[in-house]
Amino acid sequence: MANWQFIQSSTEWDQSLAEIPYAHTLQSWEWGEFKSRWGWSAARLLWHRADRPVAAAQVLTRPMPPTPWRFMYVTKGPALDYADTELAACVFNDLEQYAAAHSALFIKIDPDVPRQWGEPAVDKPLDPLGQIILNLLDRRGWHFSPEQIQFRNTVLIDVRPDPDEMLARMKSKWRYNIRLAQRSGVEVNIGAPADLPAFFRMYAETARRDGFLIRPEAYYMDAWQRFMAVDQAELLLASVESEVVAGMILFFLGDSAWYMYGASTEQHRKSMPNHLLQWTAICRAKARDCSQYDMWGAPDVFDEGDDMWGVYRFKRGFGGEVRQGIGAYDYPVRPRLYRTFTQTLPQARSLLRKLKGQTR
Repeated sequence: MANWQFIQSSTEWDQSLAEIPYAHTLQSWEWGEFKSRWGWSAARLLWHRADRPVAAAQVLTRPMPPTPWRFMYVTKGPALDYADTELAACVFNDLEQYAAAHSALFIKIDPDVPRQWGEPAVDKPLDPLGQIILNLLDRRGWHFSPEQIQFRNTVLIDVRPDPDEMLARMKSKWRYNIRLAQRSGVEVNIGAPADLPAFFRMYAETARRDGFLIRPEAYYMDAWQRFMAVDQAELLLASVESEVVAGMILFFLGDSAWYMYGASTEQHRKSMPNHLLQWTAICRAKARDCSQYDMWGAPDVFDEGDDMWGVYRFKRGFGGEVRQGIGAYDYPVRPRLYRTFTQTLPQARSLLRKLKGQTR
């Protein structure tokens, strides 16, 4: 049996989290502090067994006015060894009780547990561990969430091999484009906090060009500055002839790195700056002793007509493996109200997106 306690120390939380399987940067202390400035509150629950941390859940909570209820969200968590089904059941049970005791309408989780590896295929088996966890959630009354906030699927690159082996795993055109970028004078450097406003302007330009909505500048600046200040994020900038033409924010926690924010201009695209930028990110992840680089996002439906297909094709060229996740699951503390909420919310958000012109 594992018992949980609230953690009030950022050092204890992040050090413990980094030791636990399925840890994620969105479960880090800094992410909770950041979200606390934008309408949420954060509680950190850490489970111990024999004085060793074995599970962690950062529970974000926000009110649901005008109701007295709250919405709880364990973003990309909880973190634990999901092969230990007894522990998983214990953590799920404790989260259910925690949500009920703190006036939640429902609590959402979305751990990075694999459902299947590779692109979907009729004859491809489901991941055994994922199937066990799905069955456990179903028995406990959790439901596949109609609101999938984070990406379910992604592309993972194993960065443990030497650079030559990682290059060999890429598509030949991608290796060629990396060398082309180097010959064309593309340079990738680590940026400073002072470079973030310019990166945001490039990010906003990318959003306008690709047709997706973004949040206010202050939101991103708060997040990026916080993570860079504690050395859990790096800004990488690609330039040609001293002109910055592409960039990304690379996040780190434990043995993993994540590509969460990327931007580019229309300038010098034939020099392939984004290929060298990604290769540099892979090398940075390796240099920081990571074992995997998460390219953050793949389509829900693997179809060439999907809005994400072009981005996905770009990511796949770097030789990674597709992981289809189990997705987000909700535990309805108040089932009748939950049904009403989940039936009306998608309709309201769909209308809002149409009014704002959101395309994805």
